[in-house]
Amino acid sequence: MSSLNIPQTCGVMLLPDCTLFPHGGLPLHIFEPRYREMLSDALQGSCFFAVARLTGKETKDPGRCTAPVGTMGLVRASRELDDGTSNLLLHGVIRVRFTEWLDSPYPKARIEPLPSVFEPESQAKAALEALHEASEIVTRELPDDVREALVAMTAQIDDPSILADVMAQQFLHNPDERQDLLEMESAAARVAWICKKFESGSPQ
Repeated sequence: MSSLNIPQTCGVMLLPDCTLFPHGGLPLHIFEPRYREMLSDALQGSCFFAVARLTGKETKDPGRCTAPVGTMGLVRASRELDDGTSNLLLHGVIRVRFTEWLDSPYPKARIEPLPSVFEPESQAKAALEALHEASEIVTRELPDDVREALVAMTAQIDDPSILADVMAQQFLHNPDERQDLLEMESAAARVAWICKKFESGSPQ
């Protein structure tokens, strides 16, 4: 994270019932003119823009219709189509709080990065073990090849904060729970919530 230069302001894509977690991937089809302009500006600059969940009907003031916390994403791949629309993959980088919405042709905000650090560090190993157990439970009904690939992917992660976000992105489907978890300040609390949620084997 320290090698990334997080901008102080960025474009924001407002989406209903959509939550991107750090370290997760979100495929997007960009077709609205305002978001096409946002993507063009991002690609000419830092390649960052954020995703925010709409909490109601969109209004002229995004602060009144969006969740206060979203995720800054980095454009990993983008392909412009013949009609001017684009398909891209956005990789979640860091939670951000939207502190001020700016005048712009597309939604744009001043942001406050919200780094995620698991504390106390002495409990990190136990937290990882608990998350791996939860991962095995929640994937046990999946086809063997899919399950093995997911278990292998999670086994490579040695930070409980990152692993909790990856599991939330992959296995948690309820939009309200996803947003609540994204906004949870304590990484340890997120880990505990994930473990309790998935211990039954049902992420719904």
